Amino acid sequence: MQDPHRRVLVAADMESYSKRNNVLQHRAQVAFRRVMDDATTAVGLDRVDWLIQQGGDGELAILPPRTSERTVAARLAPVADRLLREVNQGLAPEAKVRLRLAVHQGLVHLDGANGFPSEAVVHVCRLADSPQLKQALRAFPDANVALIVSDSVFHEVIEHYRDLRPDQFAEIRAEIPDKGFSATAWIHVPGENAAAATPRRADTPSPAAGQVFSDITTIGPAQFGNHNTMRNSDG
Repeated sequence: MQDPHRRVLVAADMESYSKRNNVLQHRAQVAFRRVMDDATTAVGLDRVDWLIQQGGDGELAILPPRTSERTVAARLAPVADRLLREVNQGLAPEAKVRLRLAVHQGLVHLDGANGFPSEAVVHVCRLADSPQLKQALRAFPDANVALIVSDSVFHEVIEHYRDLRPDQFAEIRAEIPDKGFSATAWIHVPGENAAAATPRRADTPSPAAGQVFSDITTIGPAQFGNHNTMRNSDG
């Protein structure tokens, strides 16, 4: 076994992919590849050098050495959101492509016999698949991307360089109980303030009756998470 390499990791998944028929799955895959190619090119990244493990509904990418973590953590999601807005214009809801993106970094073995042995790889994939990120994307129906970054990426990149506003990230506990996974992470939705707002759709209960997010805590006046309540100012 060769020594591991420290790399930036990106996991991407499409929302509601398995609910599509074969034709819509094919179209979604084409749109996904085009958007990821165009978004990475737009921010100065070269996907030719990415090690990509593909799935029908997304991908896991191991980025090359010396990749800018600032670019990946702060610029990729907003650009992908903009490109998907163009792709989704005029499409029926079931045909739209919306993405969950997760960013992490850590040690990866590149010589695995059937993939990339790495706790960091498992971690980034669990973040992308976490119910908390899925719920955040559903809560912002006008958004096309929801980004989740690991705690280390938030504190080492987002907080220090502020290419995205740290106060617009929602701190959560990403949990997948049946996988034994629980980790602090941070959610950002381009064009929205995930930390301070709880947007409601027509079929979403009002704040007095319940909440949209679960297992989410914020820094500031907003309050949401399991067993928390939100009341109107008149009580």
